[in-house]
Amino acid sequence: MEVPKKVGAGRLMSRVPVGLSTLTVCVSLGLAPMTWAANEADNVQQLRSELDELKQRYVDEVRRLREIDARLMAAQTRLSEAGVSPEGDLDAQAPQSAAQAPVSENGDGETARTAPTAEDKREATRRSVDDFMQQEHVAFDRPFVLEAGMEYSRYDRTQLTLNGFLALDAIFLGNIAVDNVASDTFKYTLAARYGLTPRWNIGISAPFIQRFTTYQKGGAGGSAAAIAEVDQSSDLAIGDTTVNVSYRLFPETATRPDVVLTGSVIAPTGQEPYGTDWRVIEKPGDDFIRFAVPEEQATGNGVWGVGGSVSMVKTLDPALLFANFGYTHYLSRDFDDLNNDPDTVTPGTVSLGDSWNWGLGLAFALNDRASLSMSFSQQISGQARTRADGDSWVDLVGSDGNSAMFNLGLTYALGKKTTLVTTLGVGLTPDAPDFSLGIRIPYAL
Repeated sequence: MEVPKKVGAGRLMSRVPVGLSTLTVCVSLGLAPMTWAANEADNVQQLRSELDELKQRYVDEVRRLREIDARLMAAQTRLSEAGVSPEGDLDAQAPQSAAQAPVSENGDGETARTAPTAEDKREATRRSVDDFMQQEHVAFDRPFVLEAGMEYSRYDRTQLTLNGFLALDAIFLGNIAVDNVASDTFKYTLAARYGLTPRWNIGISAPFIQRFTTYQKGGAGGSAAAIAEVDQSSDLAIGDTTVNVSYRLFPETATRPDVVLTGSVIAPTGQEPYGTDWRVIEKPGDDFIRFAVPEEQATGNGVWGVGGSVSMVKTLDPALLFANFGYTHYLSRDFDDLNNDPDTVTPGTVSLGDSWNWGLGLAFALNDRASLSMSFSQQISGQARTRADGDSWVDLVGSDGNSAMFNLGLTYALGKKTTLVTTLGVGLTPDAPDFSLGIRIPYAL
């Protein structure tokens, strides 16, 4: 009787029908089904890890390409303005802009433009998005930016003062005075920002302030029928200068917003309000109308301040969500005079209350040149204190504040380097301006 020869594993595999499943092959080879399943699970996990890594690399490379493309365009512009022709055709050598629609080759060897994708549409509005981020956030892909701005705000407040007592719980006996202060403030700002690296940015901002104020007092001097009014204007003067440094902590990814940390220092370059002399206004021939107004109007706080803030921006096509939180601490400072009486000199120390601010909003890129934004902002300031030399601290009643505003903004690209930014703010609390209107024109070099 002939004994069959031993068949090797390779020959056994060759005899397996093609239609059998992988599990049948494994059983034929003597492999346990559980071992096969474990191997397949490991393969799936490894493939998922490789896919996630490739996705992250793709996002980083796209962001890097955008930054290099912006720097290349800026370099070409500088060479063109200097009258120097770059060697070779840089436009031909430059990579295709992400805002352009991709092309494909058909069967005849000709190129045909394909339909734009969602990514292409986002890239088409990148300019308007960058202009918006430069104002509400920080745009690190612009080496140097100069900005000129003007803001007008209207402030009108009325305060009722009662000096007397109630008779029979119904009749007020005494003096009634109504104080009204209306102020129109014009602030002209010059600012500059410079990008040191793709993660570091420094900036400086100097405001110039001019005010036109009207003081009104009803019931002046104890007479309910007497009304006094004084108009006062101030010369254009510099305010407090701010220097800030920004650092991009986390760049934006598919699941994480762009996060930027900013530290700032406020220098007291403006006119401080402490020790300003007041003058008494009297109406000739009427002894009842008299009250005091300041000789000069302040343009700054008069003390040094240091602050920090964090801002976040997340792209959710077609909108952008942004939020910011900030804190400012003011340092105590000694002054030669804290008294408003021109005949009295009272040296002492001033300590302003710290302030907290926060805001949130959203923006829409309408097209490649314009974007529209809506936001809410609030600033809460603590109470200030003064201390005359040799005395204890005294709280200044009414020095704390809560200013909240609703803002509308429109950003429009005037040219390749110039942008027009307009804002309209509406006050929501008594401490906020009634409304404000601002115009800024940043110019990217």
